[in-house]
Amino acid sequence: MTSLFASSIVDQYWFQTVVKALVVGLLVPTTALILGIVFLFKVMSWMQSRMGPQEAGPRGLLQLLADGVKFLQKEDVVPAGADALVFKAAPIVVLVSTFLVYVAIPASYHLVVADVDVGIFLVLAVSSLSVIGILMAGWSSANKYSLMGGLRAAGQLIAYELPLVLAVVGVVIQAGTLNLNGIVTAQNTGEIFGLDFFGNPFILTQFVGFAIFLAAVQAELTQTPFDMPVAESELVSGYQVEYTGFRFLFFFLAEFATAFAFAAVASVLFLGGWGLPWIDLNDDVYWVLGPIILFAKVMFVSFLIFWFRFTYPRFREDQLQTVAWKYLIPISLVNILVTGVLVVVV
Repeated sequence: MTSLFASSIVDQYWFQTVVKALVVGLLVPTTALILGIVFLFKVMSWMQSRMGPQEAGPRGLLQLLADGVKFLQKEDVVPAGADALVFKAAPIVVLVSTFLVYVAIPASYHLVVADVDVGIFLVLAVSSLSVIGILMAGWSSANKYSLMGGLRAAGQLIAYELPLVLAVVGVVIQAGTLNLNGIVTAQNTGEIFGLDFFGNPFILTQFVGFAIFLAAVQAELTQTPFDMPVAESELVSGYQVEYTGFRFLFFFLAEFATAFAFAAVASVLFLGGWGLPWIDLNDDVYWVLGPIILFAKVMFVSFLIFWFRFTYPRFREDQLQTVAWKYLIPISLVNILVTGVLVVVV
């Protein structure tokens, strides 16, 4: 009787929804911590011949946790002239956008919250919602620096949404589907030059799209060299300048968790995702192996993202728009044309 009751609860839609929401809720801060500790504090300090934090925990590995506790203890300040409701809601909107991106990212055929037929469309759509929260933060703060940062971010994100989407189109044409698991299957069961041992990871045929995708992701994350919206030398801290305590922590979590999510999307689109071409994708081993494979690929892509961040100087605002409209968008359109022709001919 007890087992039947437990089984009926597990099968309930509401129960499954709550479990999935809790899993995604744990993934967002966890992935943000992983990228922050590994790349922000350790890998990049090593590349720049710095020590990095060493005090909190063994070799400073708990520094981000200590910083998080510090932010939670700080006073939640709302500027006197600010629109309090919009000001408080802005970081939540940005963080919710990040939560929604994780919903469609698969770690195996079954380890995905929402395996929808238009998965990549869903990911790109919900990721663009963050610009609304950034505009809310910039406008509601009643601060000119914050407003300028919000407007810069809006112009930047709108400009780089186009190459981000266009870079994905070539992959969709080759895979013949918008479903993310379908794209993983197409890469791991395909072949290139008559060889099927390595499958057909689309980075081999869509290397131009991969480069454009990473550049657009860098701009979407407002990271160097595309960090004009939060340029400390010009705008103090941009749209985040009036935020303190846990609300500022929300922006931090959103930035690093979104970087992890975009790295996961790039891994699924271009690196074969959670699969390996020499292991049957329906094998039960992927319940454990799938997340491990995807995580390894995500860390590789994340390394590229943070390597670029700590290597190149900041663009000027006109240079940023020039790169998007005069270079990335035309190149991505040519890539789509060439991909379409080759798919039809070959």
